[in-house]
Amino acid sequence: MNAPDRYERFVVPEGTKKVSYERDTKIVNAASFTVEREDHTVGNILRMQLHRDPNVLFAGYKLPHPLQYKIIVRIHTTSQSSPTQAYTQAINDLDKELEYLKQAFEDEKNRYEERMKQGF
Repeated sequence: MNAPDRYERFVVPEGTKKVSYERDTKIVNAASFTVEREDHTVGNILRMQLHRDPNVLFAGYKLPHPLQYKIIVRIHTTSQSSPTQAYTQAINDLDKELEYLKQAFEDEKNRYEERMKQGF
């Protein structure tokens, strides 16, 4: 078949950066980040996290083509911040939220297993 191998959707090729940065030459405090081997799942959650930042004026993403496994995230910020700061802060905030969610899930799973041991 002509379909690409499944692993190409997830594995970043050697010599390729996971995230690359390109400053916008026409708009002050605007930039594009290309994130390799990601799709709508990461693009949408990252966009929504960027929208929570009051210094972000615009945040959006696109998939250039369905067979290209990358997203392009565009960020435009106020003068109090930079696109790189906003991107880094959004990633850090998402990491904290996901860690909290993981811990809450594990705590509830442990409570359930304890109840099952007690015969409930």
